[in-house]
Amino acid sequence: MTAPSHPPVSATPARLVWREGVPESADFGDVYFSREDGLEETRYVFLQHNNLPRRFADVGPGQGFVVAESGFGTGLNFLATWQLWRQCNPPAGATLHFVSVERYPLTPQDLARAHALWPELEQLANELQAHYPVLINGTHRLVLDGGRVRLTLHFGDALDGWRDMTFQADAWFLDGFAPSLNPELWVDEVVSSVRQHSRPGTTVATFTAVGRVRRALLAAGFQMQKVPGFGRKREMLAGMLPATGARDGTPNTTVPPATPSSVAVVGAGIAGCLLARNLADRGVEVTVIDSADGPAAGASGNTQGALYVKLGVEFNAQTQLALSALLFAQASYRPLSGSLWHPTGVLQLAGTEQEARRQAKFLASNNYPEAVVRAVSADEATALSGLSLAHGGLWFTNSGWLQPAALCRWLLDHPGISRRFGFDVAGLASRNTRWCLTATDGKTLTVDQAVLCTGHRITELLPDSARLRFKPIRGQVTLLSNEQVQAPNCVVCGTRYLNPAHDRTALTGATFDLHQQSPEVTSESELENLQALADMIPGIISDTVIEHCAQTQPSARGRVGFRCTTRDYQPAVGPVPRAEGQMMPGLFVLTGLGSKGLSYAPLLAEYLTDHILGQPEALPQSLQKRIRPARLMDSAG
Repeated sequence: MTAPSHPPVSATPARLVWREGVPESADFGDVYFSREDGLEETRYVFLQHNNLPRRFADVGPGQGFVVAESGFGTGLNFLATWQLWRQCNPPAGATLHFVSVERYPLTPQDLARAHALWPELEQLANELQAHYPVLINGTHRLVLDGGRVRLTLHFGDALDGWRDMTFQADAWFLDGFAPSLNPELWVDEVVSSVRQHSRPGTTVATFTAVGRVRRALLAAGFQMQKVPGFGRKREMLAGMLPATGARDGTPNTTVPPATPSSVAVVGAGIAGCLLARNLADRGVEVTVIDSADGPAAGASGNTQGALYVKLGVEFNAQTQLALSALLFAQASYRPLSGSLWHPTGVLQLAGTEQEARRQAKFLASNNYPEAVVRAVSADEATALSGLSLAHGGLWFTNSGWLQPAALCRWLLDHPGISRRFGFDVAGLASRNTRWCLTATDGKTLTVDQAVLCTGHRITELLPDSARLRFKPIRGQVTLLSNEQVQAPNCVVCGTRYLNPAHDRTALTGATFDLHQQSPEVTSESELENLQALADMIPGIISDTVIEHCAQTQPSARGRVGFRCTTRDYQPAVGPVPRAEGQMMPGLFVLTGLGSKGLSYAPLLAEYLTDHILGQPEALPQSLQKRIRPARLMDSAG
């Protein structure tokens, strides 16, 4: 999400006045769409004059088409574009990207009321409403229509959004009310941003024909013409960015990178599986490689995993990344509700004086919507969890828990994904702009691009010239039966987490062993988990159970995994740098997620797929800086 210097976190919703069933902006005094026929106006002004019917029909397999817009409003332009995209029957792997900004987003209630005016868009409108983001400032990514449509929606100032987003548009819809009524949007800086996010052949259309707008677009290099307007409007503007800039004669040479025909994803944990599925859904041939006999052999192999993040008191870039990741993960897992995803809610206990003070500061410093997080008392925490709790905490109503190992298997069940298990990579070398992976048994695989998602083994596989620093942290979890522990109705976390029961067992953990590297389950780690759980929730587990566990082998109850972390405990995602600062073409990493893999991996896989394919990127540049692998270069060699 794009960083405001100070909260509020929540976006300012639009104030509407409804006249004869049509919404108007109370702040700008203008309608959101034509009273005559808003849908037909959109089709005429934006779809027809950007020549989208023919251009959509020309999109090939695995290709993307990018439409950008200057004001999302009711989403009518987006819905009409989505409808046309469907009618053009795009080939497999083709993606429609729609990038938009909105300073004052509609509330979900107003959005639904507006959409009711267009019955023919009902199916698409319902899906948009179901995925409509919580009104939080920043950039949101919505994946719709089974991944065939991706909406990147920035809530906040248009200039801030465009400066921070990475995309090149094929067509522009310049909307956002009449220039005289909304002058802040129609400044030269905005038109300059439009130009920066355009490439040769980019088209533009706008309902207005005022001279200031036309002159600004001409000065930015667009070739513009006046054409008949819609309905009572006499004229409108349409144009295109030619191959050579009109202002200074310099060529416009921004060209999207070629789509790789093959990508190897090394590592079949949650990050690798999510990335492979994302690439395959967009038409890329993917081979998943792992030294184990199947997916989720490492830290992703637990039977249960909680989906939660710890939001910082300060709404800084680190907090924004955590929040963006959490919201995207919740939306990504929602279609799996009732099978692999269990949205029970997550309760973060204020179980210690230190955590109670931290949560109090967090609540005083921020204004998160209750749909994201809210404070609950000890009585409400008790009612939500089904446990007797002495403390309240923070309640994340849309979070819950997953079955990570089963999820990894489901993600890899895709016709575009080949699986090569038992392939223990011993070498990685660049050959003629491609990458050759060699296994310990001498077998090889050559691909256009490779992504290392190998967790704590990452340093073993990186080329010598990429001196990136990572560290493994051991974690042991403990599985308890219903007879040994009272399982909660929701995920409860504090110094440990405890999941609801699944198959009559509940998972708790995990240890954080900085200096212990044994892959074996140990009695010491199990007792640490049990004692920490007993301290966090007094009475949850009896002394008798703890004593029994201390006297029996823990191997049947425990599992060990190794988190891959970085020195700043932030992920590493993107191109692999060389020691001299240049990037290694076609080699990427997605790792360093620590204990946050289930929460962070969906958004980071989405972003890295965007980056590899040269499509609009889900993460704004202000957050990309947090995760660039180059920051981890070991200057000492």
